[in-house]
Amino acid sequence: MSECTLLSGNEAIALGAHLAGVHFATGYPGTPSTEILEALAQGDYEAVRVQWSINEKVALEVGIGASLAGRRTLVTMKHVGVNVAADPLMTLTYMGVKGGLVLVTADDPGMHSSQNEQDNRNYARFAKIPVLEPSDSQEACDMMNTAFELSERFDTPVLLRTTTRISHSKTPVTPGQRTESPVEPGFTKDPSKSVMIPAYARGRRLVVEERSGQLAKLAEESVDAPPHLSRVEMRSPDVGIITGGIAYQYVREALPDASIFKLGMTYPLPMEAIRSFAQMVDRLYVVEELDPFWETEISAAGIEVTPTGLSSVGELGAPAILQTIGAGDSIVGAEPAGGIPVRPPVLCPGCPHRGVFFTLRRGGYAVTGDIGCYSLGVLPPLEAMHTCICMGASVGAAQGIEKALGEDAPNTVAVIGDSTFLHSGMTGIADAFFNGSNMTTLILDNYTTAMTGHQGNPTAGYDVYRSEAPRLEFEPLVRGLGVDDVVRVNPYDMQALESALKSAQETRGPSVIIVEGACALLPWAEHSPPYRVTDECIGCGMCLRLGCPALRRKGTGKRDQVLIAADLCTGCGLCAQVCPQSAIVTEGDDQ
Repeated sequence: MSECTLLSGNEAIALGAHLAGVHFATGYPGTPSTEILEALAQGDYEAVRVQWSINEKVALEVGIGASLAGRRTLVTMKHVGVNVAADPLMTLTYMGVKGGLVLVTADDPGMHSSQNEQDNRNYARFAKIPVLEPSDSQEACDMMNTAFELSERFDTPVLLRTTTRISHSKTPVTPGQRTESPVEPGFTKDPSKSVMIPAYARGRRLVVEERSGQLAKLAEESVDAPPHLSRVEMRSPDVGIITGGIAYQYVREALPDASIFKLGMTYPLPMEAIRSFAQMVDRLYVVEELDPFWETEISAAGIEVTPTGLSSVGELGAPAILQTIGAGDSIVGAEPAGGIPVRPPVLCPGCPHRGVFFTLRRGGYAVTGDIGCYSLGVLPPLEAMHTCICMGASVGAAQGIEKALGEDAPNTVAVIGDSTFLHSGMTGIADAFFNGSNMTTLILDNYTTAMTGHQGNPTAGYDVYRSEAPRLEFEPLVRGLGVDDVVRVNPYDMQALESALKSAQETRGPSVIIVEGACALLPWAEHSPPYRVTDECIGCGMCLRLGCPALRRKGTGKRDQVLIAADLCTGCGLCAQVCPQSAIVTEGDDQ
């Protein structure tokens, strides 16, 4: 690739990593970061070894090892993944690196696909490491090389922060040539730098502080000078705006005449350069998405900032900036047309999770849920999930309810997916065994990490290259964690699932039900002939409580008969199992 092309931010990061001489890349899939590793694995980047890790903590630990071996290393994850990886990150900042190590955090303002909204610039200050933020795909590509050079020059991990709009929007990119790290590969034994016992860590703590000063000096020197981490765009002196990342694009759209101090290295800040810029404008604003991170730092330095009135909740946009700061009618484009119908997410036709939640609701269970496609089990008409916290929390929450209420506890079931169980659920099961908890866990094994786009995991049987990989079996794993009561169930056999749930509730100690059924969207998933509705249908709507997109009423009446869209039906048979009139049959059945 040598000509200008349209790339998403994620694709540009992958290209930039390749061009920067990366040899190893790993991470855990999570929107909006997932496509970075997929682009590296599927692109013409043979020099880069790519793999999915079991969770973000392991990904960073593996990345640290690759860095210590002298290889430039990329580790990717979404914003909440950094919470999981924070333990090694906070010590890595003391150890430093050998080969450059860049950690990509993809934040999700507006929570389009996340359980919370957090601003991971705060991790840069917490860990005392530099953070770079691109404002388009070209910068995302170019900043990768800058990030790796900074990492090796200052002996530090570097955080590259993107947001959903940068990750998924496409802008032109003109790539350069691949370079190689000047660091000689090989592992060097240096315990005083790499073994963080207190005696060694105390000395490294001083190094971290010295490095912070050096990075702050670099931030000042690189404003409108190589490596051009930040720049000043002087226009009208009436209004000056400090911004960066995707917010820079919104500002340029809404306020084309405003002077801008564009941050590329967003921590540490070039405070003296900002002070000089503030003296050149009449009013100084800070426009940033989510937390007032820069504004707090700048105000604390004694630089007067005019409040914008912008919300720190959700995504920014040009209209919001125009309304709060104000610039006449200079906004480009128009508001989206109103009246767009709401289309809530639903489980896919034939999803193996659908019957599970229908059965759980019918049984009146208290359900502690987890992160994955099955989180949709909370929505109507299934409405069978009552907690959802973070990866793996379903198992711990179920145990907590049982421990707190004892014999008075409701029939509680933890529901967790295959990839999520391996990510963070195994420790919860071991804890339940150790503490003698009487609880039931459903592992929904659909043979893939479905929510983020069917990435491989240790139970999927394929890796990031879609090549065959060894498949980990859940039953021996769970038994090894101390659970004796383990059964396997077909998710499309609701009677068998109901029986297994009742049996598990009567068992002393932890029980695990492995619900095995391939995601209906996998290319090799087996589908049966579609079903149809006969004239025996009385319009009771019982089948509609499954929430299957293939089912709908013929008309608008509450008792109208039901139709099945043959082009959507996968033949899972759940609707036939719940129909009280036996009015749902397979195509070709003469009943």
